Amino acid sequence: MKNNPVLYVMGVSGSGKSTIGKLLAETLNIPFFDGDDYHPKANIEKMAGGTPLNDDDRKGWLLTLNGLAKSNEQQGAVIVCSALKKSYRELLRNGLDQCRFVYLKGSMEQINRRLQQRKNHFMPADLLQSQFDTLEEPINAIIVSADMTPVETIKEIVQQL
Repeated sequence: MKNNPVLYVMGVSGSGKSTIGKLLAETLNIPFFDGDDYHPKANIEKMAGGTPLNDDDRKGWLLTLNGLAKSNEQQGAVIVCSALKKSYRELLRNGLDQCRFVYLKGSMEQINRRLQQRKNHFMPADLLQSQFDTLEEPINAIIVSADMTPVETIKEIVQQL
């Protein structure tokens, strides 16, 4: 494996993907990309309005993130993306020699508490149940508890890498 893989940090909204993704990218000295920044305007408006995205809504977004990963494959990158379904992860992984998924696993109650405290995010807390309903937990991933502190989480991920 190359020294700098493409890493997708995944999990439901509120699991800590952006925080962990940024820290992981800093630790590994590779670029960080927040997948939310690549959602088309229509997706953001739909989620902000309280409507969950469907597979058709997500497909173009996932292909965009896959292209981003391919363009950063040589240097490595950390890309934050919910990647809730196996089919989404297959789209994200398509054509990449080396990529890994880091799954931040948390309970509905724990994540809901976090979302209640979060300000200025387009994903309303009441869409969380739809994310857990959609979630197909990954098998071949680095799985880390969303209960740990960011420092503990980074340490665990780096150790598993």
